[in-house]
Amino acid sequence: MSEPLRVLICVPWRERLGGAEAMLWSVLCHTDSERVRYSVAFLEPGPFEEEVRRRGIETFHVPAGRLRELRSGGAAVRRLSHIIRSQEPDLVLNWQTKAQLYGSTAAIAAGLGARRVIWWQHGVPAGHWMDRAATALPARAVGCSSHAAEAAQAGVHPRRPTFVVHPGVETQWVAPVDRTALGIPPERRVVGIVGRLQPWKGQHRFLRALRLLNDSGCPAHGLIVGGSAHGFSPGYEQQLRELILGLGLRDWVTMAGHVPDVRQLIASMDVLVSASAMEPFGIVLLEGFAQGVPAVAVSDAGPREIVEHGVTGMLVSSPEPRLLASSVRELLTDNCRLGRMALAARRTAVERFGVQVMVDTLAGRLESLASEREAA
Repeated sequence: MSEPLRVLICVPWRERLGGAEAMLWSVLCHTDSERVRYSVAFLEPGPFEEEVRRRGIETFHVPAGRLRELRSGGAAVRRLSHIIRSQEPDLVLNWQTKAQLYGSTAAIAAGLGARRVIWWQHGVPAGHWMDRAATALPARAVGCSSHAAEAAQAGVHPRRPTFVVHPGVETQWVAPVDRTALGIPPERRVVGIVGRLQPWKGQHRFLRALRLLNDSGCPAHGLIVGGSAHGFSPGYEQQLRELILGLGLRDWVTMAGHVPDVRQLIASMDVLVSASAMEPFGIVLLEGFAQGVPAVAVSDAGPREIVEHGVTGMLVSSPEPRLLASSVRELLTDNCRLGRMALAARRTAVERFGVQVMVDTLAGRLESLASEREAA
């Protein structure tokens, strides 16, 4: 039997709060260690590192601090370079932009060579200096979560080879949470949104759409799942709570906060909404599909690669609340159509976006890149 591919992953987060973290966690949990053996270097200590370590995966702590802190950044690069030299991995996989800034620099300092560095760019690059800086650093290839992200990455110079691996989810049915435990009357239809509480995710647009939906004679309860993440948008949660009161939705919205496993909450929804203007992929849409919950999403970036309009959900041209409300109403007022979409959504999740499809595809890509390196 051949030796497994040894891959050191560099990770920037201390917690699992978003889609990129969820994808990585699935990769670590479901990859056959006889095929690919992962170890993980964390740039920030915290519960995510502890979770990974408890799974028997070797972890390393590389305190990096903020990017502007040159002294701690330099120390982190030296520490990571030492780990790379001692581990001698076949590949270094830098998961997200910050990790690429540290990981590529450390790999080159360790003498590993650019052909052994892979960068996973989960988001859609939009001209931010970090994306440009990360792309300028050497990498054998850049992995992307969607073809939209791949196309955007191809426009950043210098151009690097790219590949796409769609995120996947576990597709087992789960029992929905008891709606009454959330303060939701059992007879109400439930429309939900799942994601970190950040303005670009559009929870404020969701609330305005919910107000329009209820005003149109289609009463529905809003379920917001997610909490503040990594300190990115302080104050946004309070703004949402004030908006709920201002829209007269106090008795029509439940804010569930951050939960480690969103599936039971999603399973309690009738329709799942994505109100992001530029969603890199949309793993929560797949979580919904796996539980037979159709989606309403903006026809851009990732959702366009997930949702088949009129079959597994509805796509709208922009995240304007009136468009979101109109599509949700169209579904909630046609139970037969909603049921057909639920079955089609479930089938799509199982056949195209199962977690094992994702981890095997990524493993195959990494094996191929490692083989190309050896042949070069």
